[in-house]
Amino acid sequence: MLAHLIAGTKRMFGLHRPGRSLIILPDDVFLVSFPKSGNTWTRFLLANLIYPETPATFANIHQLIPDPSATTKKEFLRIPRPRIVKSHECFDPRYPRVIYIVRDPRDVALSQYHYHRKLKRIADDYSMGTFVTRFLAGETCPHGSWGQNVATWLITREEGDPRFLLLRYEDMVSDTPRELEKIAAFLRPSASPELIAQTVECSSADRMRKLEQAQSDDCSLTKDSRKDLSFVRSASAGGWRTGLPEAEVARLEDAWGHLMAHLGYELLSPEKAANFDSRFAEAMLHRSSR
Repeated sequence: MLAHLIAGTKRMFGLHRPGRSLIILPDDVFLVSFPKSGNTWTRFLLANLIYPETPATFANIHQLIPDPSATTKKEFLRIPRPRIVKSHECFDPRYPRVIYIVRDPRDVALSQYHYHRKLKRIADDYSMGTFVTRFLAGETCPHGSWGQNVATWLITREEGDPRFLLLRYEDMVSDTPRELEKIAAFLRPSASPELIAQTVECSSADRMRKLEQAQSDDCSLTKDSRKDLSFVRSASAGGWRTGLPEAEVARLEDAWGHLMAHLGYELLSPEKAANFDSRFAEAMLHRSSR
């Protein structure tokens, strides 16, 4: 009874988090990715690009680039339009415009493994093989598997759709100003070279690590997590080459080699790239013929 009363009171005053019941506005832009694919870093980039007078921190990021699962309805109502909203969801036709960040699933699996350690969901000696099994099955987060999440967006929105911008995390790491200019052009704000450079500097991994250390208890991403492990880790690409056992790499490539090859990721076993899942291939063919 008390729990229902508290929930009702929160709703009355707009203090609840809307989650999937968020009312989507026609000029909303959604920043979407599978978890641990660079979404938080991109949120910092976007916040520092759009609100250069209010530098993004772990304490205010949910107010600048809101998350329906962490930002209250009352705070959502204060955010100027057009809003940029964080999401990890699979394809949702209600999203008016989407920036989708994709990352090599071998790095995603490794990053998610260490994030689960930080959140105290698994022990330090937890088997990587067991984790990859769960990762492949879509059991390590509530947004499906990497393959399911990515495929729903690629099949429905990728090529030639002005409402959709696909970016690879690896390209963002290798040339952040170039990829940020793509984002700015998609959003259509005025972004001078000076603002791009300032945004990249204010969103650097080193600065984010310092902010995390100072504000780890002020953000739901890091609150109540282990302080000896960082949320912002190496912020690099290709860590799987030394961090994932070869057997686990092979399992990920067996499952999603066709998707990885389509996205330009080099496989250790190139012959797997030709081993397309028939349903995905047919869906891509159907999309290109429309």
